[in-house]
Amino acid sequence: MALAGCGSGEATAAAEGGESGGTGSTELTVSLFGTFGMDEAGLFDQYEEENPGVTISYETTQGEDTYWPALLTKLNAGSGAADIQGIEVARIRTATTDLADKWVDLTQTEAADQLGDYAQFKQDAATTEDGAVIGLGTDIGPTGICYRTDLLEEAGLPTDPAELAAAMGSWEDYLALGEEYKAAAPEGSAWTDSAGGLYNAIISTETEIYYDEAGELVYDSNPAVREAFDLAATAADSDLTAKFAQFEDPEWNPGFGNGAFATIACPSWMLGYIKGQAGEEGSGKWGVTSLPGGAAGNWGGAYLGVPASSENQEEAVKLAMWLTAPEQQEKVFAAGGNFPSNTTAIDAVADTTDEYFSDAPIGQVFGDIAKAAPTQILGPDDGVLKNEITNALLTVEVNDIDPDEAWTSAQRAIDNQLG
Repeated sequence: MALAGCGSGEATAAAEGGESGGTGSTELTVSLFGTFGMDEAGLFDQYEEENPGVTISYETTQGEDTYWPALLTKLNAGSGAADIQGIEVARIRTATTDLADKWVDLTQTEAADQLGDYAQFKQDAATTEDGAVIGLGTDIGPTGICYRTDLLEEAGLPTDPAELAAAMGSWEDYLALGEEYKAAAPEGSAWTDSAGGLYNAIISTETEIYYDEAGELVYDSNPAVREAFDLAATAADSDLTAKFAQFEDPEWNPGFGNGAFATIACPSWMLGYIKGQAGEEGSGKWGVTSLPGGAAGNWGGAYLGVPASSENQEEAVKLAMWLTAPEQQEKVFAAGGNFPSNTTAIDAVADTTDEYFSDAPIGQVFGDIAKAAPTQILGPDDGVLKNEITNALLTVEVNDIDPDEAWTSAQRAIDNQLG
């Protein structure tokens, strides 16, 4: 996304919704990262049409780890931030603690009446110790497995979602199926795209990851983290991955269309990304099923916040409310797969299917995962930890670094960053 997604990339500017907006008296700036689906669903244009006198200038940065440091600089300087800024879930703890005073408290605005409309865990995460709320939930990231039906069929593997799920009773089974694929796969096609993506999917099913409930750093003593790392490293060592750095490697995007990998752990927000990269030729060649063993995970998701430095706070809050209202979240899900966090919208999309993904019942698949996904304990440096661990896995893939050595290197890098 998901886009909110995670990963690195270069900044890219999107079209500005308000350039031809005429004589509007208020220009609202919106700065996001990845693919929130709002522009793709035509929401900015719709808002301008329904609100004469308002124009919207929108930009997006592909990589969240490029976007966030730039936003930090602007927030701390008290100038330069947009009227609405996206906040990735891995940053929300920092946003509600170290940066709590940099945001408009939505409980003191007309958004207060809307705050109860989001999934409870989503709302709680955006609440400060003093009870202020600094963000309205956009999407959540229920996670499944997306796969190329044509490639699996060619390799003699199941393509029906239920049959494929039955063959993946555990993550170990998923890797074993990958060995079968490797033996029969078309030349140049790997089982999955990256060890980092696989790690994020595995760890997404846990409640406690990098921090415990007391806020103490526990990543290096939490067996779930090391087990996820080792499973992903095994995939890398076994040549089951295409060795891509998600959102960063220039060959990753073409890989969706050219068959460089057969499966990918996909949060719901990645459906729109896949469509954009695989294009029309990919329609009907993709499917969606649950995670191995029927595990339920949440990877990513985001918020819209209004910086305290905004000179258009009232209008920005109105726009943020509208963008995250159920009707708009339904449209975003239909356009790109970003799964709603608004409870009314969650119920409304339950029967949604997607022709591009072989008529998969994506509303039901991701809805069931969302209901069963754990409420994750978030910490202030989740993003740092995730990035360093996935970077370490990339060295296993690309440089043949021993997994134990890579883990130790990740620990050193984390210690250096966190002091």
